[in-house]
Amino acid sequence: MIIENKVFPNERDLYGSKNITLVNCKFDGIEDGESALKESEDIKLVSCYMNLRYPLWHDNNVILDKVEMTEKCRAALWYTDNVKIMNSNLGGIKALRECRYITIDNTTVVSPEFGWKSHNIEINNSDLTSEYLFLMASNIKMKDTKFKGKYSFQYVENALIEDSYLDTKDAFWHTKNVTVKNCTIKGEYLAWYSDGLTLINCKIIGTQPLCYCTNLKLIDCEMVDCDFSFEYSDVEATINSDILSIKNPKSGSITCKKAQEIILTDDSKYESLCKITETGE
Repeated sequence: MIIENKVFPNERDLYGSKNITLVNCKFDGIEDGESALKESEDIKLVSCYMNLRYPLWHDNNVILDKVEMTEKCRAALWYTDNVKIMNSNLGGIKALRECRYITIDNTTVVSPEFGWKSHNIEINNSDLTSEYLFLMASNIKMKDTKFKGKYSFQYVENALIEDSYLDTKDAFWHTKNVTVKNCTIKGEYLAWYSDGLTLINCKIIGTQPLCYCTNLKLIDCEMVDCDFSFEYSDVEATINSDILSIKNPKSGSITCKKAQEIILTDDSKYESLCKITETGE
């Protein structure tokens, strides 16, 4: 069934709907119209405007195309599976949580706490702004995407991020099995306590990166303004630039053009078994 040019202001206006397409519709009005499409299935929204809370909870098979979610459309998608979002703008805090099998393409997201505890996510050609992005999420693929925020990808497991720009802080803390390729990562305290992080052909910018890591690999990376790097980390790294300073690496090897300072403190809790090689190139 196709529904066009309608306004839905009331609570649970389309509760439990199945096999409907909404075109040029609005979820808006003076009523407290939350949970408009709760527990619905096989729903497609095209060129719709969403200005009310909790519209898509406990749903299955949802397509959003050219959809505008305002700041008032908070907690828009929760506990929902099989979601395709394209050509859209998602606003409102907690826009996506505890969802599975999500595809996001050519979409702008401005949503604090986006994507928490969500799994099997693919993002392409999008722009994300979120203070806390993908907390405790898993199985993420991201490509050609710009991200700006703070505490991103914490406790994430199994992710591949390619050809993207990440302007962040405290990113990748406590992650497991994450690979980042051909990306710029700008921010402080990158990837502390991570396990199995691999960075390939990446530009890393910011203070005190990559500390307390296990199974850390850097392949043909560049480090800019990176001081006190690799503290207490198990690391295998080839760096095609200078490093401001390296402090108390635990084990492995680090090859760089020049380490401007190598800090091995007497009170270190580990005796460093890390080989540091400067190529002088």
